[in-house]
Amino acid sequence: MSVSANRLELLQIADAVAREKSIDRMIVIEAMQDAISRAARARYGAETEIKTEIDPKTGEMRLWRLLEIVENVEEASRQISLSQAKKQNPDAKFGDYLSEPLPPIEFDRIAAQSAKQVIVQKVRDAERERMYGEYVDRIGEIVNGSVKRVEYGNVIVDLGRGEAIVRRDELIPREQFRYGDRIRAIIYDVRREQRGPQIFLSRTHPQFMAKLFMQEVPEIYDGIITIRSIARDPGSRAKIAVASSDSSIDPVGACVGMRGSRVQAVVGELQGEKIDIIPWTDNIADLVVSALQPAEVIKVVLDEQAERIEVVVPDDQLSLAIGRRGQNVRLGSQLIGWDIDILTEQEESERRQKEFVERSQLFTKALNVDETVAQLLASEGFSSVEELAFVEPSEISMIEGFDEDTTAEIQSRANEYLDTMEKAHDEERIELGVLDELYQIDGLTGAMLVAIGKDGVKSIEDFAGYAADDLVGWTERKDGESKHYEGTLGAFPISREEAEQMIMQARTLAGWISEEETEAATGNGEAEDGAGDEDEKAGQNDAG
Repeated sequence: MSVSANRLELLQIADAVAREKSIDRMIVIEAMQDAISRAARARYGAETEIKTEIDPKTGEMRLWRLLEIVENVEEASRQISLSQAKKQNPDAKFGDYLSEPLPPIEFDRIAAQSAKQVIVQKVRDAERERMYGEYVDRIGEIVNGSVKRVEYGNVIVDLGRGEAIVRRDELIPREQFRYGDRIRAIIYDVRREQRGPQIFLSRTHPQFMAKLFMQEVPEIYDGIITIRSIARDPGSRAKIAVASSDSSIDPVGACVGMRGSRVQAVVGELQGEKIDIIPWTDNIADLVVSALQPAEVIKVVLDEQAERIEVVVPDDQLSLAIGRRGQNVRLGSQLIGWDIDILTEQEESERRQKEFVERSQLFTKALNVDETVAQLLASEGFSSVEELAFVEPSEISMIEGFDEDTTAEIQSRANEYLDTMEKAHDEERIELGVLDELYQIDGLTGAMLVAIGKDGVKSIEDFAGYAADDLVGWTERKDGESKHYEGTLGAFPISREEAEQMIMQARTLAGWISEEETEAATGNGEAEDGAGDEDEKAGQNDAG
């Protein structure tokens, strides 16, 4: 039994498949051409190179055998000599292909089945590519679909022109979906995978809440109000910081809506998730006070280098500030992007008292003074012997009971102590094998050289291989939690900028770069820092 395809039928099939699968008609025709070429090779020989062409207007089908023009013919079914080729085409030359027309073929059952498989596979690949191209550009959009099935807690969603998945951990806790239920979610990822493109949806992503507010609050859609940051504990509680570019519009009031209508619409979609809306400000201290509401904040201390905030609250407000299972402080930390440590007034008082005692004991031992003098120095805010040695004498002599002679004696003893410590550090440095040449780097002290020596750094060449993070440490944020990694010189009061200058000086001394390149790099670094700040602000502006 053989099958022949009518011209009109070919085009009708191509049109029907293209419409059904929402793909280009030419892709279907090209799949048919490929299928026919494979079927023809089954008849004329698998090694034969065959080209098929179907006219997209008339449906006329033509076949050619392609022969490569070579000097020595090794495969007669694929190659032809130049002399033979010139008989058909005088302009033929080595490397060209000569085409010989072939008669139309009729498909037997096996060839027809094989052709069908080729067409189905090509169409399926084209359909997958179409779906990937369509949805990869829609990442960040909210889509509506119906539940197709539920597998091991994962929800398979029919989007109409594609299928997506909401994994179990991307569903709000305790919500249940059944076949046929309507579902709204945000597209957060589209990937090419072995079985075709996979569209991943989420109902727990912070941007899902941002997009819901955009749908409910016209001022956000119009760009007047910007969502600067969002922190969520899905299904339980969320904090959202908003800012307005129009001073006449209250961003918090606009998001809440008349009698809470706007925020309640979002809360309803998120299974009753409580939402705290706070006004955004670039002042981190004010922002943390708002972020920890309803707890009252008495004092805020910022550590900008470590991006850490210390917050002091009344003794009876500690549990409120921390929240159930640490939820309030955790969401506040995620919202701001800094770590938050919460202390009660009593804890802060005890810590300050402990620090006062430690400083007093240090001054008593280092300066060989009585406890009263040491406590006076500590109570005036002096925290180290270095500070006493290098501060202006007037700052010490202004302390009640201290005259110029007393001040001079205290500074003399401070310098003697530092000299003794420096000698001890120098001996330890030498034992570690750290070279004297490292003293050429501005800012490095004996104690610092001991620290880097313990880290295996012995020379300027070694020090030049450092990065700033290696010296001062770095902080990594993952899933809203921060982890700080200590640097080699993390215990010393040096900034990131000072660390970078030390490293650049070491690279210059080591001959890695010239002084001109160092100056240019320092200038570019400052410019890049400024650009980074602008990029960060822009990123915050785009967070909604």
